[in-house]
Amino acid sequence: MKMSTLQAVALAACVFSALCSAQTSAAPTDEISRGKYLATFGGCADCHTPKVMTEHGPSPDASRMLAGYFPTTPLPKIPPGVIGPDPKLWGAMTNGELTAWAGPWGVSFAANLTPDKITGLGSWTPEQFIATMRTGKHLGVGRPLLPPMPYFDVAALTDSDMRALFAYLGSLPPIVNQVPPPIPPVARK
Repeated sequence: MKMSTLQAVALAACVFSALCSAQTSAAPTDEISRGKYLATFGGCADCHTPKVMTEHGPSPDASRMLAGYFPTTPLPKIPPGVIGPDPKLWGAMTNGELTAWAGPWGVSFAANLTPDKITGLGSWTPEQFIATMRTGKHLGVGRPLLPPMPYFDVAALTDSDMRALFAYLGSLPPIVNQVPPPIPPVARK
């Protein structure tokens, strides 16, 4: 079969376009896949997924993916004088599952990011999620997000990327896990 010059040019343009887009867009294009890509690259599971010990060290517990700190997990005892408001004492400690941290801010717990409607993000809107990440405040208006949450890094994402991240979180299996509120530094003994 003989091609016309116009058909040959059109075929070459399609092949070139496909090759270029394959080489320049390693990131997924559908919203949930893009969100998963961002959550993976952003390390969300590093803090929001309890860990289990493996031969390679702590690994995310796939059965509790992004479910946050579980209140049955013990907190480490903080020796007096190790963490305090004095900048010379600034430091942090974490629990064995790497989902709770103690520092000069008190004790913070990784939130449940699964779509459970009562204990997770299931009742949130994309706008509330975006406002939380942009302001560093719960639901965009509440208490401050505490270390080690890098909301200021997430705030650099576009609204489209944040919507993709929120869509991915909404696609996870909901896990019922009521994470406790932070403990102020004066209340922790």
